[in-house]
Amino acid sequence: MKLKPAGRPVSRRNFLSSLGAVAAGSAALPRVIAAQPPAEAPVRSITADVLVIGGGTAGTIAAVQAGRLGARTVLVEAGSQLGGTTTTAGVDLPGLFHAWKKQVIAGIGWDLVIKTVELNGDKLPDFSQQTPQHHSRFQVRICGALYAALAEEACVKAGVQLRYYEFPLAVTAVADGWKVRLAGKGEQVDIVAKQLVDCTGNAAVIGLLGLPRQREATTQPGTLIYRLIGYEREKVDLPALEAKAKEAIKSGALLRTDMNGGVRGFLGSGGMNAMHILNADSSTAQLHTDANLRGRQSLLRVMRFFKAQPGFEKLRIERLQPETGIRETFRIVGETNVTLADYQGGRIFPDAIAYSFYPIDLHDEHGVKPQPLAEGVVPTVPLGALIPKGSRNLLVAGRCLASDRLANSALRVQASCMAMGQAAGAAAALAARSGGTPLSVPLTELRKTLTEHGAIVPAV
Repeated sequence: MKLKPAGRPVSRRNFLSSLGAVAAGSAALPRVIAAQPPAEAPVRSITADVLVIGGGTAGTIAAVQAGRLGARTVLVEAGSQLGGTTTTAGVDLPGLFHAWKKQVIAGIGWDLVIKTVELNGDKLPDFSQQTPQHHSRFQVRICGALYAALAEEACVKAGVQLRYYEFPLAVTAVADGWKVRLAGKGEQVDIVAKQLVDCTGNAAVIGLLGLPRQREATTQPGTLIYRLIGYEREKVDLPALEAKAKEAIKSGALLRTDMNGGVRGFLGSGGMNAMHILNADSSTAQLHTDANLRGRQSLLRVMRFFKAQPGFEKLRIERLQPETGIRETFRIVGETNVTLADYQGGRIFPDAIAYSFYPIDLHDEHGVKPQPLAEGVVPTVPLGALIPKGSRNLLVAGRCLASDRLANSALRVQASCMAMGQAAGAAAALAARSGGTPLSVPLTELRKTLTEHGAIVPAV
């Protein structure tokens, strides 16, 4: 059919005639085939030396370390990027790497943090001025999205096979280690690995195996991180605003936990880390969905409240994370359990493989009041806290290590999790190489390996 030249009107008769011409020549057009149920795809099988489940703060570092030691390493992450708390949850202040003006955590995680700072043109704090009362000033501010890209690059360079959008369905013991059935978009995969490292944050793999886990009846609240800008401070009548906020809480238009520290604290932080989602939980898809829904509902309540106040007419969101950050769920029952007394006393465990340094940081419905450690105290992390009791060829790293609740409130921060991840990755790779278990790896060999890869290992 010939088209009319552009700009010339087409009559209804000619238009209908052209449709008939199309119908007449329809044999030349592609055929539309009715949808058929897809045939069930065969389950592919992959072998590995080390399989890391969870690409968050600890899992990324564990995978890089295992890969750099020559282990065939697979890293599985249910989301779309690496970094977890640091990136997706937006806690882009990983710390603490220094204690009492001296660096106590280094290695792969620290190197990635430094690369992120340098590439983005940011600055490090002056650690020579470090004080325990103002610990947040000595956390390193980074660009989370850039960190995720650099962490991904480190995995690729280490030969790690990255598998996004997948999660474990089942885990079974086999003669040479573990078989893990993964489900993902459009496929299922079986991975047979000699060593398995659970870095899910929820000890999800440990749960699939039916091994004991521990948790509290009520979890710490979560936080959806965002930043609001655009209000005119000179027009804000703080006493009047506080009175209106109290009225809004009384009427149910606001929840008290929407603005921890009240209006003054919220505005002083720009909304950053100034809200709580009570009983936030990520241990199941449904509970994690609920935490995210309640986080965003809180944001909407706060925005609508402020936008109705003088001086806030131009209020807008500058930053909003896609997920509510979760502080705790399950912890394993390990070969060793780190207690509050161990942590606050700076116990040097016989099998210590890393340091940790952070105030006791338990959040509740009233907020948080960090408890700094006594001067000179630097706690340690034992290898036994990363190994589920009675298990073989199995480790965890990150906040789900064996510990009591108060000790865990400090151990769960990123720098400590990075150190644990590097130790777990090294132990898994060495065990896979020798054909033994993580506990059978000589501590001298493990510590020597970690030191060679830049980590700081406690002197025992």
